[in-house]
Amino acid sequence: MANMLTFLKNVFPKELTGKRNYNEILLTLVAVAIPTKYIFISLALMLYVVYACYSGIRYKTFVFKKALVIPVVFYGIMCLSLFWTRDKALTLSGLQKELPFLFVPIAMMMTPRFSKDSINRILRNYSWFMVIYALVFIFRALLRFIITQDTSVFFYHNLVTNDLNAIYISIFASLGLLYFVAKNDQKTATKAASVILFLFVLLLSSKSIITIDVILIIAFYAFFAEIPKSIKTVTIISVITFVVCSFVFVKQVRERFLIEYETAFVDNTINTKIGNGNVYNISLHQAWTQDKFEQNHFFPGTALRVFQVRVFTELLVEHAILWTGFGLEASQEQIKSKTQQYGLYGNYGDFNYHNQYVQTFSDLGIFGFLCVLIMVVWNCKNAFISKDFLHIAFSITMIILFLSESFFCRQRGIVFFILLYCLFQNAEVKISKK
Repeated sequence: MANMLTFLKNVFPKELTGKRNYNEILLTLVAVAIPTKYIFISLALMLYVVYACYSGIRYKTFVFKKALVIPVVFYGIMCLSLFWTRDKALTLSGLQKELPFLFVPIAMMMTPRFSKDSINRILRNYSWFMVIYALVFIFRALLRFIITQDTSVFFYHNLVTNDLNAIYISIFASLGLLYFVAKNDQKTATKAASVILFLFVLLLSSKSIITIDVILIIAFYAFFAEIPKSIKTVTIISVITFVVCSFVFVKQVRERFLIEYETAFVDNTINTKIGNGNVYNISLHQAWTQDKFEQNHFFPGTALRVFQVRVFTELLVEHAILWTGFGLEASQEQIKSKTQQYGLYGNYGDFNYHNQYVQTFSDLGIFGFLCVLIMVVWNCKNAFISKDFLHIAFSITMIILFLSESFFCRQRGIVFFILLYCLFQNAEVKISKK
């Protein structure tokens, strides 16, 4: 018990005032709860918001912060969409899910700015929890493999669950990976944590996240790491070699990338994984221009996203939604009607836009879209001003990720984005990498 108390004191040390920073502790709790069940995320958020508002009122620490007002305005537009939504029930449900955009920024304005050490501790504790989650999922997959002898249990959604979603877990794990990369120390534990999370991200097989992570790791060693040039070169070559070997020797990872490359510019290639040679892959050109599709047409990831952008541009003209959108969460029926119009297989009507910029524009109109744009640009601008690698990595990841995922359609995505956005905007100074 004494050892446990000592450990907790080191994890959450006292501030210079002699008191513990409970805002820091509760924010850490929210961060590590993100990959868990929704009830735990909600409880952790409630604890943080209630305490932050209570302490802010008691100690009169409220400070108006422009960067934190934008998410509140964004939520206000969501509320206004109730007046014109095409589906009031879905919009009301969406407003409950999107509440972090209202409460987290207000709680942060009630909170004094976080010191660089405080933010570093939050990210450190979060990152170690990601290592634990990664080990649990890999061990779980190993047990399933022993029972089934099926190697697919180690990859993509099979490694986690459809509810958790491999792409979202990739994003959460990537922040932990980049934290350990940025620490850049020689401790065995740090190196092991980096390897575990890098392996975990590769197994999750998200093409966009793997690509972003590799580019960011190379950028760190090229521009941020304070190490000899020879070591930088060796490290960069090692990272590239490891990734290339993964593509060459790990079939599941290789196939996730090859299907995009092989089908992007060639019409009607045969899909060898689905059906008996009678399922055809749709190219990018077909997705954007073809007038009619068949039930046996398959849309690879990029082609599907191109088709969804096409659907949005048509809906924008046909329904005059420039100023208002269809209402929060109310676009799905319109997407479904378009997939039926073009003759797509029925399940495609259940997919959202897989693009946060387009999703927001379709749901909330141009003003909602501008709010998202302002948040990501403001975040990116402040990241480069601070010259902090983790902040830069987060901002770039979000800008690119929003092109391929409707990130705010899931509670975990909302909490992850708004928590880190507000935390970085509420930073006192440049965040420590030590």
